[in-house]
Amino acid sequence: MNKYIKLSILSVALAGVTTACDMDSPSISSLDESSVFSVYSLAEAEVMSIHQSFGETNSYRGRFLPYYGLNSDVETGGRSTPSLASKTDDKQSLWNYSTLANNGQMNTDNNAYAKFYEGIERANLAIKGLRQYGNTAANRNMAQLLGEALTLRAVIYTDLTKAWGDVPARFEPNNSENMYKPRTNRDVIYKQLLADLKEAEDYCYWPNENSITSSTERVSKSFVKGLRARIALYAGGYGLRGDGFRKSNDPELETGKMYQIVKEECIDIINSRRNTLGEFADNFKKLSQDNVTAGGESLWEIPFSDSRGRVLYTWGVYHQSKDQYTQQAQGGTNSPMPYLFYDYDVDDVRRDITCVPYKWSKELVAGKSYQELSSIDKWCFGKLRYEWMKRIVTSTNDDGINWQYMRLADVYLMAAEAVNYLDGPDVAWQYMEPVLNRALPAAKVAALKAQYTVSKDAFQKGIVDQRALEFAGEALRKADLVRWGIIDEKMAECTEKLKRLANRQDEYADLPSKVYVKTYSEGDAALINRYNMYMGDSPNPNGESIIIYGLNHGDDTEAINSELKDAGFASKDWFESKDGLKLKDDYINGIYVNTPSLNCLWPIWQTFVNSSNGLINNDGNYGQLSD
Repeated sequence: MNKYIKLSILSVALAGVTTACDMDSPSISSLDESSVFSVYSLAEAEVMSIHQSFGETNSYRGRFLPYYGLNSDVETGGRSTPSLASKTDDKQSLWNYSTLANNGQMNTDNNAYAKFYEGIERANLAIKGLRQYGNTAANRNMAQLLGEALTLRAVIYTDLTKAWGDVPARFEPNNSENMYKPRTNRDVIYKQLLADLKEAEDYCYWPNENSITSSTERVSKSFVKGLRARIALYAGGYGLRGDGFRKSNDPELETGKMYQIVKEECIDIINSRRNTLGEFADNFKKLSQDNVTAGGESLWEIPFSDSRGRVLYTWGVYHQSKDQYTQQAQGGTNSPMPYLFYDYDVDDVRRDITCVPYKWSKELVAGKSYQELSSIDKWCFGKLRYEWMKRIVTSTNDDGINWQYMRLADVYLMAAEAVNYLDGPDVAWQYMEPVLNRALPAAKVAALKAQYTVSKDAFQKGIVDQRALEFAGEALRKADLVRWGIIDEKMAECTEKLKRLANRQDEYADLPSKVYVKTYSEGDAALINRYNMYMGDSPNPNGESIIIYGLNHGDDTEAINSELKDAGFASKDWFESKDGLKLKDDYINGIYVNTPSLNCLWPIWQTFVNSSNGLINNDGNYGQLSD
């Protein structure tokens, strides 16, 4: 929950607005710059005003965070998914690889693309002012602000290039001479960002080194280094370019060189010991509770005030009614792929936190809702939950939960990936092991070590698998699949797995067609232990929580049918309904409708093409349908 955004004197009180082909931006006179950027509190307000562009209605808040990242092999649109695969549905086409430049959700002059450039302009003004008037060489806190502005600009450019590929590069404040700009080769942008963040490392404090970085809402050296590592991975990996899906041809961005940056930056973060992993669930409970204390797993969060942000609204557990936990009946908009739960080991603590098979009831009993079984095509992500919050959300549209942009587990797995590439799996294992140690029993971690350290290829496959299990529901997967060059392979595998799951074939043949459900009570403990039943996150005997039998591989509902019924369980259809399989062909075929690698970028929206003075287009493979 943002406590730091302040009104910017320059960009709010004294700003004019200049409209360019790809941005709306405040302008500042040189007199105002010298007055503001020589005083810490005023300069801080200018840097903090960059966050305003994250939280506006059609920016990160309501357009980028809800939609970018879908569909991957672990994430999809949930209860909002249309019943039929449709290239023309505005929301679904944003994630089924059929996005058009006139998309009704995006083709406005105040959408995410425009707001990203607004944020970049705010950053450009702050960077220019701090360099000229901030005396950053002598004033460490002013240097921190310069590092933050450089980093926030890099965040926005990272997401621009992920979503739109080559975009106009603006690293100086807007003026009459640079108002219209064409797309810039993203390699140029990558190199600028890598240099900017290298500079910012020298300016920013480590977490808790100074009161400024005591919060995860402020940029710290840990995050600067982590972001530089992430950008290096993107720069050295595959991407859709004007002449096809490929890696960069720039020798400065060669894969090995980029992995060297990743290795150095991530190991620096780990060795600094300024951040700690902790328990897997604790990270997400802290996020749900607005706990922004630095030094834990969270490296940096996009800050949202109580009345901003659709984070839990989109990625949390679904509450159908206003109830004892929320006055906002939302959640569950995006979902895990239906097979994801079954990809986890039964003892993996990440499974029941990430994949939730229930929703909260529409019917209230004594003013309270309760958990009820959902359906196999409508799982919820469970990393964010209204029931974990310490406040009651009253807004109809916003929940105020921060977006966790990077956490320490990502740093460990980036390090493992880079070290494996450069030095081999035996050396790399030390960076994967901490992530697995908190997720699995020791014997199973040892088994994975034996499996993954056989070869570099085996370890990289382990990276691909573990990043799916670790970060599902955090919108990192799509960009990972793109940079690895395996998005077509994995999305094809996704649809085949869905078909096998729908028909309970092969690896899903041991799953029963029905599950058994009852409300949890204290007397169920022995039954739960005997049959390893699904019990979610710490059920309680207050009539709210359910337990489920039949979700695990090998569960035999027929053999213990009478015992379950005697214990008060009710059988429920899980794979089938009166209309047949819930995972119907139209659901499966709607996961992607065109070749993902050739349609993994959004086109620049038509309104910006039309106002670009002829310099911007979507020619080549940018957003054009290939099939």
